[in-house]
Amino acid sequence: MGYMWEGRFKDKVEDRVIDFTSSLDIDRKLALYDINGSIAHAKMLVKCGIISANAGEKIAAGLAKIKEELENKKFRFKKSDEDIHTAVERRLTEIIGKDGERLHTARSRNDQIVLDERLFLKDAIKRLNEGIKSLQKTMVFKAEDSFPIIMPAYTHLQQSQPVLLAHYLLAYVEMLERDKQRLKDAYKRMDVLPSGVCACCGTSLNIDRRYLAELLGFSGVSRNSMDTVASRDFLVESSGACVMLMLNLSRLSEDLIIWSTSEFGFVELPDKYCTGSSIMPQKKNPDVLELVRGKASSSIGMFTGLLALLKGLPLSYNRDMQEDRRTAFVIFEDAVSALGILKEMVSEMVFNKKETVKKLSEFTLTTDIAEYLVRKNVPFRQAHKICGAIVRYCIEKNKGLFSLEMKEWRNFSAEFSEDIKKILSFEGSVNAKVSEGGTARKSVKREINRWKKVLK
Repeated sequence: MGYMWEGRFKDKVEDRVIDFTSSLDIDRKLALYDINGSIAHAKMLVKCGIISANAGEKIAAGLAKIKEELENKKFRFKKSDEDIHTAVERRLTEIIGKDGERLHTARSRNDQIVLDERLFLKDAIKRLNEGIKSLQKTMVFKAEDSFPIIMPAYTHLQQSQPVLLAHYLLAYVEMLERDKQRLKDAYKRMDVLPSGVCACCGTSLNIDRRYLAELLGFSGVSRNSMDTVASRDFLVESSGACVMLMLNLSRLSEDLIIWSTSEFGFVELPDKYCTGSSIMPQKKNPDVLELVRGKASSSIGMFTGLLALLKGLPLSYNRDMQEDRRTAFVIFEDAVSALGILKEMVSEMVFNKKETVKKLSEFTLTTDIAEYLVRKNVPFRQAHKICGAIVRYCIEKNKGLFSLEMKEWRNFSAEFSEDIKKILSFEGSVNAKVSEGGTARKSVKREINRWKKVLK
């Protein structure tokens, strides 16, 4: 079998053109999806009386054999196989003869590739959501296990206020939940059958696309043939959601990298998820976390490339689109991989309670002091100014808040009384944050229990 389109051409196409236009290197990831789509397509052709039942049975049997060859890595690709669709059809014809040439009836590679991509991405999103849920469960377990360790919260990478470590960990559970919902939402628009629109205008043959959608597990059928083969917004939307996920995983990785330094010492990373230095024997490098961070950057670049690829294309199909999966598939595969390895790493890392408390600055209680004054009817802006002056005084005198005497407090405001001592406690500060969504122990414990139910 030569090229399926060669009847139009007088001269032999240059080998380097065939090499340049081939997409087999990336299309192989779609092989099993292409087989499943082709089996369903053959069944639909039989049902509609477009090919005979005998031809349909032979095609199904041949495709099953090809599937087995692919799974057992015995399938042999040829130079003339421009893409996975051509490779499958070529091999099918080798196995069953002329009936193999009937398979491409009422379809084009234009709608075939969209089908394969949608099937691939539907599976990828399912795997991603399973991975997200697994990491969420691990984070919730760590939150419960670390309860009620207190650590400094940071803004601008400067200590801000005391916070429960569990509250911090649950912040990422919330972020991951939004990632999961974005992917689920993208899945709804992806769950539309493209097959049967052929090159761009449909077919005159009496096919049954609804039946094909049922066979392949799609909830709906595309409504415009040109849009179906020309659009990749389903790929852009799902890739964008995936990139957002990678950004959140990168931020988590960055925090853990910082926390594992000797300067912070908040967490000990498991040895088996770290590497060493080729020259410095003492080093324990958080390379896994750094690569998650790095792959997030790569995902952004590839996503930008995907957008640039599509922005100027006229309707309908253009060969440029062959490059879409070269970037998109890597985005998804990196995200699946990152989720899996982070889940294992997080489950085995150990938090250092002594260091998280030891590193807490007394000045992280300053906002609590300002709110103390507010409760004494001092306007907040005035309370803020008073507390700023107290901090400056402590720094100049090399003193801490805990060591201030009552007369010193009253030098800043007559509203201070002995009950200020009750405010000067990290535990008290945390437990005072009773506003909805705050870090009070009762609130965080309630959230842990809620997430355990949600993620069952």
